[in-house]
Parts: sequence; structure tokens; C-alpha cells
Amino acid sequence: DTPMKRFDLMQQVNARGSFLCAQACLPHLFKAANPHILTLAPPPSLDPKWWGAHTGYTLAKMGMSLVTLGLATEFASRGVAINALWPRTIIATDALNMIPGIERERCRKPAIVADAAHAILVRPASAGSGRFFIDEDVLHEAGVSDFSCYALDPTQPPLRDLFLD
Repeated sequence: DTPMKRFDLMQQVNARGSFLCAQACLPHLFKAANPHILTLAPPPSLDPKWWGAHTGYTLAKMGMSLVTLGLATEFASRGVAINALWPRTIIATDALNMIPGIERERCRKPAIVADAAHAILVRPASAGSGRFFIDEDVLHEAGVSDFSCYALDPTQPPLRDLFLD
């Protein structure tokens, strides 16, 4: 039951914002030594379980994913790596204040996403484009096997994030 004003805002901030930001950056990235665009967006999914409860939010996030995929395809020959990153678990941000019932102690710190982003952005742009990375997988590939330092409470099992099948 999403009001139209809120629906429009979600689409403008997420999908449109991703596209607009990329358009502003691309002319500069074409001249860069190791050009990357990394969007915080989930792997694309048409699984109905993500759509029924929050269609507007899911559309906004999947819109970001499709913008990533579209731009990666459109600019494949220009050498810019255009990829997405998504957390496997819920991250403790201020946005959680808008979602009732989240067990904050079961969330992870934003540093896990920052570390994964860094690991992606230092790779050569030629390593690939149009990929949808998961933070844990990226860090595991980089040699990290203990994720407890990212937990708000390492004694609690982390909450799995949305949009991961």
C-alpha cells in the first residue's frame, strides 16, 4: 500500500539516480586509467517472493540492477567496468530505522560493503563488467574467511538481506 508520492521518490532516487550519476561520470571515466562504476544493487530477480510485499521498493532496486546491466552492455567496448555490489546480510545503517522489527544486533557493519567495494575497484577494469557481486564472496576471494569483525554482535547469526535467492 505505497502512496504514489513515495513510489515516485523511490524510482527517482534509485533507478533514475543511478542512471543520472552514471551519465554524469562516463565522460570522465572514458579518460581514466582504471574506470569503474559500482552500484549498490541486488542481482536481478523476478522471483514473486520479492515483489508481492513491496512492489515499489523492489522495482526501484531492480531498476538499479537493470541500469547496471544496460550500461555495462552499452559501454562494453569503451573499457569501463560497470558492476553492482550487494550485501549478503543486512547492514546496520540509519535506513533500518524505517523498518520495524529488525534485530539490529544481527546486522553487520557498513565496513564489510566498503571493503568489498575496495576489492572490486582496485581490480583492472578489464576484469569484467555487468557482474553482480555479493560482499562476502568478494572478500572470500580476497582471502577473508572470518567475517566476525563485521558483526555488530559476533555471537548472533547475521540476518540475510533481501533479494538473494
